[in-house]
Amino acid sequence: MIDCLIVGGGIIGMLTANELHTAGMAVALVEKGHPGRESSWAGGGIVSPLYPWRYDDSISKLAQWSQAHYPAIARMLIDAGGPDPEYLKSGLLILEPTDTDRTTAWSGRFEQPLHLIDRKGIAECQPGLDTEASEAVWLPDVAQIRNPRFSKSLYHAIRQKITIHEQTEATELMNEQGRVRGVKTSTGTLEADKVIVCAGAWSGNLLSDIVTPPAIEPVLGQMIIFRHQPGAITSIVLHNDRYIIPRKDGRVLVGSTLEYRGFDKHTTEQAKQELKAFALAHFPSLGEAEIEHHWAGLRPGSPSGIPYIGPIPEIGGLYLNAGHFRNGVVLGPASTRLLADIVLGRTPILDPEPYTIDAKR
Repeated sequence: MIDCLIVGGGIIGMLTANELHTAGMAVALVEKGHPGRESSWAGGGIVSPLYPWRYDDSISKLAQWSQAHYPAIARMLIDAGGPDPEYLKSGLLILEPTDTDRTTAWSGRFEQPLHLIDRKGIAECQPGLDTEASEAVWLPDVAQIRNPRFSKSLYHAIRQKITIHEQTEATELMNEQGRVRGVKTSTGTLEADKVIVCAGAWSGNLLSDIVTPPAIEPVLGQMIIFRHQPGAITSIVLHNDRYIIPRKDGRVLVGSTLEYRGFDKHTTEQAKQELKAFALAHFPSLGEAEIEHHWAGLRPGSPSGIPYIGPIPEIGGLYLNAGHFRNGVVLGPASTRLLADIVLGRTPILDPEPYTIDAKR
């Protein structure tokens, strides 16, 4: 008998499985494909919300906890023998913010190092950046993690100690007299005392047969990556909701679109050219670099971007950890720790009320 079954093998699902296993639970994980290959693989890996002061404070509280713990997580994964997830403190440069009063107020509430800089400061912060911006926000402590490597390393760390059912789709939640009993899958039935749905954009589909599902919808994001020279770009640059992320090996990731077209993951030439134009407008040197790849992923959109973390009230033993929208990487460690606290009856790291299924968003 499994103590807890995790449905969904992205970063959120794998971190949740690891957290509960570490606490002594017998855990298994079900993933319809290969772990970490959906939204977890597709994103940018910025360890911060893009404009953190524009979110509800409940998002910043999760982000702050995660940010404090990411260095230890990266070390743990490296010590476990997996790929280096390339945790790197590269800073976040936000061009032409329009709400600096909110920015400084947020910085004061959360004691986040933040600098308002002018054109000269921008040039000093990121040489080679072509911009007419006369002001920017510089967040020097913002880090990034290379999410495909992070996913691989997480998978490596948990697969020896947690049963993982890959290429296995969860098709139905088993409900008996108001209590979850496990999951029916494409390959058979798995019984468990507790089930946690961490299926990202697909979470609502699984829940809809037994409860009114929370508002989670797929939001497509297209991205491109250039093969560039290491060190040519050193800071994450954000402008008008799009970003440029320099990787350690010189590759430069550019994203992202926000598209509402269901579960369609097809890329488009128009989006590719728009992202390329955005990149070259800010770093003309990228005109000589090759676009190595163009891809898309489906984020689990939710109202105000606040994830659902906690029990499904109508069904005993059933929990949800999903709806992180664009912030799955930065909110992942905190949301999985918070859910584990709830499941295990421990004192929670944060007040769980803002993340409950019934909380106003």
